[in-house]
Amino acid sequence: MSELNIVCLDLEGVLVPEIWIAFSKASGIPELRRTTRDEPDYDKLMRWRLGILKEHGLGLKDIQDTIRTIDPLPGAREFLDALRARTQAVILSDTFTQFAQPLMEKLGWPTLLCNALEVAPDGEITGYRIRTAQSKLSTVKALQSVGFDTIACGDSYNDLGMIRASKAGFLFRSTEKIIADNPDLPAFESFDDLRDAIFAAL
Repeated sequence: MSELNIVCLDLEGVLVPEIWIAFSKASGIPELRRTTRDEPDYDKLMRWRLGILKEHGLGLKDIQDTIRTIDPLPGAREFLDALRARTQAVILSDTFTQFAQPLMEKLGWPTLLCNALEVAPDGEITGYRIRTAQSKLSTVKALQSVGFDTIACGDSYNDLGMIRASKAGFLFRSTEKIIADNPDLPAFESFDDLRDAIFAAL
């Protein structure tokens, strides 16, 4: 059994609520509820989101104001603290540094690898920079290439690559369709059950 483990966790839907769903409610724009649970093509999803923001004249500050009101999911901070007391953990997310900072503070400043927004001086979000192609899977493979075993957990289509590439992988609070389409992947609904499964895989 290797002691060189890194647990790789998705952020939204696993540790914190979905940012875009929260912003959809705050802005009254129901179309923004669409997430990677609904659209597997992240680039297509983001281009569509930016078009809606531009159409409504909404910028980075509007989204950040909503994000500051979001708290981690109940039990997420304790779950993360328990993991980090036993092993290394890193959050791999398709969110953006400009979105994530208030949430990282509430989670005790865990390591986060994510993307970055391109923002005009007036606050309009004009584009985004993806850290690397298939960033979650690429990061897991990179960690493995320098001697780590990975254990991965997520809830969406864009998490399946890193989950399947890891020595152990789990779905957490995923959709019925994703669970049904991946019957071989253990799926959990509570942080206690997920923690126990991760500890068993260490």
